[in-house]
Amino acid sequence: QVHLVESGGGSVQAGDSLRLSCRTSGMNFKIARMNWYRQPPGKQRDLVASISADGSTNYTDSVKGRFTISRNNAWNTVFLQMNSLKLEDTADYYCQTTWKSLSFWGQGTQVTVSS
Repeated sequence: QVHLVESGGGSVQAGDSLRLSCRTSGMNFKIARMNWYRQPPGKQRDLVASISADGSTNYTDSVKGRFTISRNNAWNTVFLQMNSLKLEDTADYYCQTTWKSLSFWGQGTQVTVSS
């Protein structure tokens, strides 16, 4: 059974930083593509960042230069370093992967950015 568990969210002020973590189990993490999504209040869930098994990364335009996705294969964990946070980064953040053709999601972690 694949499990994804996010942590690291919280309430911060604009300009602050947070690091989200997503610990995985039940899968061969080192060959999996890992994704971070976010869902602002009342809006749809959108892809924020992805990291492939070989470490190549992709970001949505609104977070380029501020967010960094990384992975630690020894820990089966993917991270999202978020710097220079803005009010519009307020959302529930979810870790996601596709394993054996099935999509798996974590429970989410809330990030609130205030002025």
